[in-house]
Amino acid sequence: MSEPPPAPPGPPPSPHRPAPAGRLTALQGTALYVGAVLGTGVIALPALAAETAGPASLLAWLALVVVSAPLAATFAALGARYPDAGGVSTYARLAFGERTAAVVGWCFYLAVPPGASAAALFAGSYTEAAVGGGTATRTVTAVVLMAIVTAVNTAGLRVTGRLQLALSGLLIALLLGAVALSLPQARTEHLEPFAPHGWAAIGSAAALLVWSFAGWEAITHLAAEFRDPARDLPRATAAAVVIVGVLYLAVAFAVVAVLGTGAADADAPLGELMARGMGGNARLLAAVAALLLTVGTMNAYYAGAAKLGAALGRDGALPGWLSDPEEVEAGPHAAAV
Repeated sequence: MSEPPPAPPGPPPSPHRPAPAGRLTALQGTALYVGAVLGTGVIALPALAAETAGPASLLAWLALVVVSAPLAATFAALGARYPDAGGVSTYARLAFGERTAAVVGWCFYLAVPPGASAAALFAGSYTEAAVGGGTATRTVTAVVLMAIVTAVNTAGLRVTGRLQLALSGLLIALLLGAVALSLPQARTEHLEPFAPHGWAAIGSAAALLVWSFAGWEAITHLAAEFRDPARDLPRATAAAVVIVGVLYLAVAFAVVAVLGTGAADADAPLGELMARGMGGNARLLAAVAALLLTVGTMNAYYAGAAKLGAALGRDGALPGWLSDPEEVEAGPHAAAV
């Protein structure tokens, strides 16, 4: 009589790891994923890609949407099978050992503060372009955004998830509304010639756009916080892939068809598109979009980084005071700050 096959390995052992609190729903997870991937690049990159490859840049967007799907599915599968706050650091430990896990964890954790600061200043620059005020406006906007996101994440994942759900819903409605209302102004002549710079320019456009699809790894640090990681994380990921893909393709098509390949000359192409469809000041609309996109991205990355920092403190890769295994309702305060 043959023996039954061994059970698949579970999450890596950690004596200090608390049981999953199950605070995130699949819908909130979808919103966090959308926020992590859909960054401020959507404001200008569709126009820059169109300038590089013409209407054929739409093929670059489509190819990257297709290629990002298996990448997102890979992280979803890993997160569902190994739901640990270490995320990518945990996967590196399973494959390569503790030292590699520590280095990977440091790289991800320490990249968030400068990245968040740059994103906040980027939003500040759009705010300054809309209302004036120079450096003071940019700086104050950035500081306020960082303070808001830090406060939200120290309040706990329930607050983080609810805020992200509201932000993502508002952003999706805003972008789809801008596309739908501007499409009556689309011109078929803007789609000809389809590849004015040759087919090779599609590759150049893809190289310009590739970082718009980064971020699928960010929410793996929150896998253990889903109510049912094995079920909810893959669902959230699949929904986010569809939403992000549809939004990118819709905005890119509208920018090309409505504004033409000269859209890159505009200060804020997305704002110009929104103004065409909704009316109003293009710079002000771009500032609103930039603020929503930036807060959403920062909120998602802060949430993941806070859990990662706590996990690294738990595992000895960072000071132990970053991790508080007794916290259940609130987020890891020290790691978030």
